[in-house]
Amino acid sequence: MNFYHQAKYTISVHNLSQLPSDTGREVAFAGRSNAGKSSAINAITQQKSLARTSKTPGRTQQIIFFELDEKRRLIDLPGYGYAKVSITIKQHWQNTLERYLQTRDSLRGLILLMDIRHPLTDFDKNMLLWCQHSAMPVHILLTKADKLSFGASKSALLQVKAQLTQFKTESSEISIQLFSSLKLTGLEEARSVLDGWLGVGEELEGVVK
Repeated sequence: MNFYHQAKYTISVHNLSQLPSDTGREVAFAGRSNAGKSSAINAITQQKSLARTSKTPGRTQQIIFFELDEKRRLIDLPGYGYAKVSITIKQHWQNTLERYLQTRDSLRGLILLMDIRHPLTDFDKNMLLWCQHSAMPVHILLTKADKLSFGASKSALLQVKAQLTQFKTESSEISIQLFSSLKLTGLEEARSVLDGWLGVGEELEGVVK
């Protein structure tokens, strides 16, 4: 049975003051508005509409919580990039994301999604720098791998890996893989990373340290 299939929507928040109790473990998903974040969450959970997908990127303007069980959660962070919103709102998103990454004790890792055809945008680099500063583990999904040939996708993977060295320190943890929501490429590899961060199979009691 797919543990992630039991994910269910619980709450959406616009400000950090609205966040639920900071206990247990959670993993957040982040990416530019056209990186395929919602599609990836739906593929991982085997739910077609858990995270809403849209032909208009940037519709997600809140931090969305999906509960897996009483101690584990998946978090959908606001998409960023193509959203037609004011500079004020974009600055709010940026400040909220940075504070969330740096202050949320139950956050165990960040899944950062990048379109394999347009990786390491300025937003991606900022997210990596924030995680580096916070010693937050990052796992990168190079999404839409089905858009390239096998050889081209492998080449892109190697190129991004080489560029990631600038974001690595002795305390940082960055991994990367190919992913396709359409072809389900890399699905088990992504779930395996989530299993480790969320302690799937472990009994969690109280606040996990």
